[in-house]
Amino acid sequence: MRKNRSRIYIFIGILLFIVLAFTIPIKSNGDKLMEVTLHKERKTTIKLLPTNEKFTRFTFDSGYHFEYPDAVRGIYVTGNSAGGSRFDTLLNLVETTDLNAMVIDIKDDHGNLTFTPEEGSPYASIAQNYIHDPKEMMQVLEEKGIYPIARVVVFKDTNLAKAKPDLSFKEKNGKVWVNGRGEAFVNPFLKEVWEYNVAIAKIAAEMGFQEIQFDYVRFPEGFERRDGELEYKQGDYMNSKLDNVKRRVEAVTDFVAFAKKELEYYDVDVSVDIFGYAATIPETPGIGQNFSRISENVDVISSMIYPSHWTNNYFGIPMPDKEPYRLVSEYAKVENEVLGKLKNPPISRPWIQDFEAPWLYKGAAMQYGKKEVEAQIKALKDNGINEYLIWNAGNVYSLNVDYTP
Repeated sequence: MRKNRSRIYIFIGILLFIVLAFTIPIKSNGDKLMEVTLHKERKTTIKLLPTNEKFTRFTFDSGYHFEYPDAVRGIYVTGNSAGGSRFDTLLNLVETTDLNAMVIDIKDDHGNLTFTPEEGSPYASIAQNYIHDPKEMMQVLEEKGIYPIARVVVFKDTNLAKAKPDLSFKEKNGKVWVNGRGEAFVNPFLKEVWEYNVAIAKIAAEMGFQEIQFDYVRFPEGFERRDGELEYKQGDYMNSKLDNVKRRVEAVTDFVAFAKKELEYYDVDVSVDIFGYAATIPETPGIGQNFSRISENVDVISSMIYPSHWTNNYFGIPMPDKEPYRLVSEYAKVENEVLGKLKNPPISRPWIQDFEAPWLYKGAAMQYGKKEVEAQIKALKDNGINEYLIWNAGNVYSLNVDYTP
């Protein structure tokens, strides 16, 4: 017991010595006194921030700087054109007119990447080296002030369908279903397909594109007629109480919302191409597009309103392809009404036509040139729509067009 007490006294003595040693004044060489203490008191305060004060959002910075134009006026550019000699011609067209943007294929209609990704990328097998030097291309666009938009084709994807048939639609014999043009689609119900495409969109954002434009955000055309003939999975929608039409609408809408959220960090705009007629009906029966619901989840909505793509007598127009101003004007009135009912409507930026449609005619087709392109632009402007994109699959655009008539 005494030994234990002795140990306690010794321990207390040592402890007191340490405390005193760290609190006695110490002389420095300059004869100034310094006091060393073992502990220093630190005050902690909590400051409440006003609830209406927004926090700074951390976002990815590609290193490029692009200004959003007064109004986007753009043309479509394939991967081949962007990486080939035609690119200089298209650059000159934009530079010498009131055009200011390019929509460039990053994932094309077949499911190919249009450039070679970094070594080790899971997308190397679908890469085509059309755009040989993406960095140089982006630098040129930046120098010339041309607003870059990345086109990503989503559910029309022959490459992915063939590589992973379970992500597609199969016939009774087990073969992947293809349409009349030999194109296969992948299944919008499956989140694996969503993630596959959004990951490519993120690559495009990292490349410096300011907007991701998703195209073919839908089921195959006429899907309602072959719904019961094809074998496919419905994923999380399998036990839904909705009918098949509304299930398709849910899947397509949910993909768009998913993509928008996933791309928030990259601070890019998200746009979707959509059939123009989707704005004129509550929802499309086969392809799963609901104009209002998709519009609620994007920054930009781009209706494809090519006069050649409307059936005769739509809007009471006998042959829409022959009356571009009237067709576009009648459509714009409907779209304005639909978007006007939304709380936060997106920017309207329709696709207009700069190509001929010989399949509509027995003889010579209606020619599209300066007059017809200007008529469509004027029809949009007369209805308060100032942004537009011009489609020509071969990237051959009419000359001497006034893009701000």
